[in-house]
This record gives sequence, C-alpha cells and structure tokens, in this order.
Amino acid sequence: MKYLIGIDVGTSGTKSVLFDTNGKEIASCTEEYPLYQPQNGWAEQKPEDWWNAVCKTLKYLGSMATEGEICGIGISGQMHGLVMLDENNEVIRNSIIWCDGRTTEECKEIEEIIGHDRLMEITCNPALEGFTAGKIRWVQKHEPENYARCKHILLPKDYIRFMLTGEYATEVSDASGMQLLDISARCWSREVCEKLDIDMSLLAKVYESPEATGYVTEDAAQKTGLKAGIVVAGGAGDNAAAAIGAGVCKTGKAFTTIGTSGVVFAHTDKPVFDKNGRIHTFCCAVPGKWHVMGVTQAAGLSVNWFRNTLARDVSYKELDNQCEEIKIGSDKLIYLPYLMGERTPILDVNSRGVFFGLSAMHTRAHMARAVMEGVSYSLYSCVELLKDLDIDVSDMVACGGGGKSKLWKKILADVYGIDVKTLVSPECAALGVAILGGVAAGVFASVEEGCDICVAEKEKTEYESSRHEEYMKFYGLYSKLYPALKDSFKELSRL
Repeated sequence: MKYLIGIDVGTSGTKSVLFDTNGKEIASCTEEYPLYQPQNGWAEQKPEDWWNAVCKTLKYLGSMATEGEICGIGISGQMHGLVMLDENNEVIRNSIIWCDGRTTEECKEIEEIIGHDRLMEITCNPALEGFTAGKIRWVQKHEPENYARCKHILLPKDYIRFMLTGEYATEVSDASGMQLLDISARCWSREVCEKLDIDMSLLAKVYESPEATGYVTEDAAQKTGLKAGIVVAGGAGDNAAAAIGAGVCKTGKAFTTIGTSGVVFAHTDKPVFDKNGRIHTFCCAVPGKWHVMGVTQAAGLSVNWFRNTLARDVSYKELDNQCEEIKIGSDKLIYLPYLMGERTPILDVNSRGVFFGLSAMHTRAHMARAVMEGVSYSLYSCVELLKDLDIDVSDMVACGGGGKSKLWKKILADVYGIDVKTLVSPECAALGVAILGGVAAGVFASVEEGCDICVAEKEKTEYESSRHEEYMKFYGLYSKLYPALKDSFKELSRL
C-alpha cells in the first residue's frame, strides 16, 4: 500500500494527515502552539514551534503507516507570514504572520513607490497589511539590524519545507500573497523587488504547486521518524490547498472555508481582479490557472474568542445546540467580526468587533449565534463581490472547522441562498496538498486526476428561500453598520 501525507501549518496548530492513494484518511495528528501579540493589532509566532509540531505529528503518522510506503508529502500553511533566516539558517526574529496589522504606513509607501494601478497590473492586488511585502518593508525601517542579517526570506510552510529538505523553495499560490510575484507571469517581479529595495537573491525559487521541490533529508528523517528520500511537492497556501481538497480545480466550482479566517474561493482559467482591490487574485495550485477569493479575517477566530472569553464551560457542540434554539437574527443582535481588522470588502485594518443591538434580554446563546451569523454575513459579502465579477459560485462546498458545524452550514446555506455541500474528508487543506504530493510522486498524472480519485461528496445542506429572505433583512442593516462606524474606528485607533 502507498500513502500520502498532507501537512497543514495553521495559525492555532499544525495538523498532519496520512491518506491512502484513494484519498481515505488513515490517521491524523494535531499539535497546537501559541500566538503572540506584543501590541494591539500585532500578531507573531515562532517558526521553531511550527517545526516542533511538524516533527511530533509526523512521528505519529509514521507509526501508523506500518503496512505500506509513504511516497509523497505536500505542505500547506497560513499565508503571508515573514520568516527570516541568517547565514547559518537560524531564525532571526519571530514570524510576523498574516493577521498582523502593523504595516499600514508601509503599505501606503508601497502604493506611492510603485503606483496603485501598476501594482494592480503586476500583483493583481492593492498593498494590504496582511501581505508579506509590507512586513519586509517594516523590518527594513524599524529593525535594520535584523534585515542586514537576513539571507533568506521564506513563508511559513516553506520554512517547514526547508527543515524537511534543505531547499529554499516556494510555489506560485503562496508566493502570490507576498505581493512580490507577477501574477500573470507566475514569477518574481524584478520591477517590484527593485523599487522596494528587496534583493531577489533573498527569495526562494518558485515552482508550480504539484512539482517536486526536494526530498526528506537524513537529518529530517531522524527528527520526524520518516524515511529519507520521500519527495516533497510544492504544496500550496492554505486556501489554494483547501480548494484542491474540495475538488475546486475547474471553472464554476467554489468553496467556503471557515478556519481562523474565512474565505470564499472560486477557480478561474484567467486572472480576474477587482479594480477596487476588494478581493484577491492569486495563482492557484493547478498549473497555469488562477483563483479569486474574498477574506474575512476573524471567522473561526471570532467563535474561538467568544468561547474562550465567555463560554469556557461548554463545548462547541453544546454551544451549537444552545444556538439552535435562537431564531434568525438572534433577536435583533448583530455582530461585526472585525477582531483583527478586515479585508473583504472594507479593507480596513482599524475596524474592530462590534455587538450591535445588545440588550438585557440577550443571553450567551444569542451572542454566540450572532457571532456565527455575523461571520456568515461577512462571507456573503464576498459571494456578492464574486457575482459582480461574473464569477459562478453556485457549486459551493463548505470546509474547515466551521464546516463541521451542522448549524453553521445551515446558516451559510440560508444566508447565501445556495445549497452547500460537504465532503467525505473534512481535511480539505491536508488532502489537497497530499494530492499535490501524489502528483509529484507520480501517483496521479495531474491535479485534476487526483481530485477525481480522492474527493467525494458526503452530504448537501439545502437553503430555504423564506429563511434567505429573512436573513437578508438583517444583512441589509449589517451592511450599513461599517459605513456608520468607519470614522469612529479610525478615531479609536488614534486614542
């Protein structure tokens, strides 16, 4: 028997999953680690924590793969994080990760230096706080001694690749989120790098996602319990990986994932971008193809925050059960999920979370349901934007932690006005990169073939038109709240 491994280096933890070559999950292991917030709006993690988690999870999977051979590995992970290595390959500072919002001034400078329209032409996206280019510029300005020591710049999953293979490599989907890649040409932009004074020798070699990028070294084999010589594919950023694991590899297919962040993602055969920069256009994990996506910064994070702050005594399932008793609209309570600022559609790092309409009658269950509804409204705004760009999102899959909640799937379907499917394997990102590992290993002839073999539908949650109409009443009010609070958010950031 042959096995494939998918590694997903997430924000709250790393999950490694062992699959057979039909996409059946054999074993899974998760190891958590902390997030550090030195200041309000900042977010950092230790790359060493990711590697320790990978080693622990791979040791477990290796112990479970006793009846066959592990022939391919794919790596997924949180996008945009800045990992800097010195000449000895030591980590210079904590990684500034995707949800960090410190680079507002640097993003303004990038737009001024390159020009908004030219930046959009090359990278298909405006300069955003979450992207890596702004983080690099922040270190250049505020920690010049650290930048002077830097010899290699990697993304989170690519740091894990380096630790596994000794290779400095990345791939097009994750590199798209650095704002240094020419999205149409699928290579580093010399123009952007030179204008931002970034030495291109610091950047890793760019591959297509299913290409072989290296092989497990003897040293990594000792630390992980795997055999040396296993091929490691390019892999993909977390959302591009989840798309492959959800079978979204052809035009007309889309998915919603609710992890720490939330994403509405659709496949396209050509780069399509919103001139206002409200959605992201990146290279996808299918060679020569692209995807568009809208992002909600704090999706599952909102529910995690709520439970950890106000509902530690109940499980997520118990919280779901309590919320089912609450009617649509949470008795006129609306939540804005801006705990970490927001991307789509408002692009405002200063925005913050809000409960609107809170009264003495509201219970913890009302608040919890309002959180789920508020995140769903935010994701629906992404769906609406994609429709405005004539992108078909009618074939919708739900995955991620939120996709495991029966209630949340029903809320999504009714808010979207679209049937929402779930899949046999809930581990879309891990399965997606395992498929990419299978292509690199020669198990599958193409990404599309791997999806056809490994991705299977489990069930469909149908929307009800009457419930959609009811949700739209509250969505209409939800849509008015940010414009009313925009200036107040800015004022709050200055206090």
